[in-house]
Amino acid sequence: MTKSRKNNQFRTEKDSMGEVEVPKEALYAAQTQRAVDNFRISPLTLPEDFIRQVVTIKQNAAETNLELGLLSKNKAQAIVTATNQILQKKLINSDNFPIDVFQTGSGTSTNMNVNEVVAHLASNSRTKVHPNDDVNMGQSSNDVIPTAISMMATEYLVKKLVPALENLITVTKAKGQSLKNVIKTGRTHLMDAMPLSIQQELSGWTYQVELALKNTKNIIPQVSELAQGGTAIGTGINSSTKFRTLFAKNLKTKTGLPYKKSGNAFASIAGQDTSVAVSGVLNTLATALMKISNDLRWMNSGPVSGLGEVRLKAIQPGSSIMPGKVNPVIPEAVTMAAAQIIGNHSSITVGAQAGNFQLNVMLPMIAYNLHQSLELATNASLQIADTIKDFEVNQDFLEQQLSKNAILATALAPEIGYEKASEVVYKARREERSILDVAVELTTLSEKELEKILDPKKLI
Repeated sequence: MTKSRKNNQFRTEKDSMGEVEVPKEALYAAQTQRAVDNFRISPLTLPEDFIRQVVTIKQNAAETNLELGLLSKNKAQAIVTATNQILQKKLINSDNFPIDVFQTGSGTSTNMNVNEVVAHLASNSRTKVHPNDDVNMGQSSNDVIPTAISMMATEYLVKKLVPALENLITVTKAKGQSLKNVIKTGRTHLMDAMPLSIQQELSGWTYQVELALKNTKNIIPQVSELAQGGTAIGTGINSSTKFRTLFAKNLKTKTGLPYKKSGNAFASIAGQDTSVAVSGVLNTLATALMKISNDLRWMNSGPVSGLGEVRLKAIQPGSSIMPGKVNPVIPEAVTMAAAQIIGNHSSITVGAQAGNFQLNVMLPMIAYNLHQSLELATNASLQIADTIKDFEVNQDFLEQQLSKNAILATALAPEIGYEKASEVVYKARREERSILDVAVELTTLSEKELEKILDPKKLI
């Protein structure tokens, strides 16, 4: 028994290890309190989205066990009513689900936390619902937690990330189309290169996001495979042989999401390969978002001493000491979100290799980081889309800079040779003259011929 608190703010609960005092108004019981007392590593708790999936598992399991004739109608209805109460009355918070992310690696404490809360709400004078025997019937923490991870990721991908990426693609395409006649200096190694239209530049961004969207859609069939029904190690002990198939079927019908039973319960319980794959998709998207954001930051730099090609929408003061300063704060925020996703991918990868024999023992950490990456990727995509939609182009300045771009002499190389073209470039830079003027002076081509060769519109 834990140290007695000896006041009327607590009540005594009992589990297989003995008596424990818990807060009087708490919806949970002894096992949750033990976990609260034992795990004091961080202030982090598992996200509400994840807890909601565990609660949904309890509801669907009760309905499935009722259908299989394993759970009485009274208890099944009580569990369904309790889980609906949790889901509909916003009871998912750190008061009711207070356990540290850094807990037992299987997530047993969180599974029992949910079992206890559901049992507490489901029990009444007519029906006594037990957290293990009834709420956890035909289940184990070892298949519940991996299933909740799969459900959380599937729902987030389908309902949030895919629409966010589709929106980013639509916005970037539309912005590019509106700027198809605006030509600017291209850059390689941050140095002047051949010209391109802004539409062409944005088409590169669009394609990166299109690939991310394709990868996202392609991973959904894999992540929607559910471990549920494998119970302790994958053999399905203490569960009906029909439970796995029926559970997935019922959940698919209820949610409209493409859930199905795992192709191999042993792999789904012991491994987290799918979480790594999803995180890998997010990791790749993060690199694209960082590239796009940094391009916008460079293009917006200045406005006097930088590139000054575009003006991002001013949304807040940029300095506490320099009046009038405005910074590219959204692209900066997105790059930090991208960096966090990249870091989370490393943690998830390390976590996924911790599948020792028949169980992975870093599941809560994987769940937390994967949810954060899904959330960051979605919100960052939405925010950078707004930034792209609203930026303005400094067209006159772009044209001035383009006229001074000595690299346009590249177009002369087929006519006058690489060495002569290089001579034109070096002289134009040295004397700060236009490439056209110097080419007229150093080549036998007429000004009219040179104008035609050096026309930026023809060079893109």
